[in-house]
Amino acid sequence: MERLQKVIANSGLCSRRKAEELILNGKVKVNGKIITELGVKVNIQDEIFVNGKLLPQKETKEYYLLYKPEKTISSVQDEKKRKTVVDLVPSKVRLYPVGRLDYDTTGLLLLTNDGQLTNILTHPKHNIEKIYKAKVKGIVTKEDIFKLKKGVIIENRKVEISYLKIKKINYENKNTTLYVGIVEGRNHIVKKLLASLNHEVLELKRERYAFLTLDGLKKGEYRPLTIKEVKKLYSLK
Repeated sequence: MERLQKVIANSGLCSRRKAEELILNGKVKVNGKIITELGVKVNIQDEIFVNGKLLPQKETKEYYLLYKPEKTISSVQDEKKRKTVVDLVPSKVRLYPVGRLDYDTTGLLLLTNDGQLTNILTHPKHNIEKIYKAKVKGIVTKEDIFKLKKGVIIENRKVEISYLKIKKINYENKNTTLYVGIVEGRNHIVKKLLASLNHEVLELKRERYAFLTLDGLKKGEYRPLTIKEVKKLYSLK
């Protein structure tokens, strides 16, 4: 149970003070009864009308971490009717992916209906690190590593590497598996970065987003974020 003026203000309709004025002026009804006192408390089942209009309920915020499989679109819908990441996380609220992963890229993707948090996580100034595991054609050389650490110019802008580690070099099949960390979110940026060194990306997976990992999840699985995780994401601002 919450005070009526607080519920009205939380809906985004007006400020708390304005809500109190509306109540005192007889402009608010609860379950068909005009309310003129400020001490009244209501719950989520009550029908609240303000100036003759039903008060919209404030949408519950939801937060999910998805292990995105390949062949899924990082979008709410797709004109080609391909499966989207939203299809994988059933919810009564309208979820949106935070940023995007390519159609054939797998790994960690966040989905939420919290626009404020989405803006924090996607704004370039907050420098949120994403770590990718990439399997590329060819042998990554010491010269390649030097260039990556120094920073590579892509589309007239330098891409700074926050983390770099060679996991495996397969000399027989002539490919290399490595971890690359970046803090920016330009489209296809990891693929473009490695392609600039003549290494075509064969497989790409986002393994980490800030402090979040895929631990305990298989492809296509998801889990809700904890309150502690959501607060920690907000603290990245």
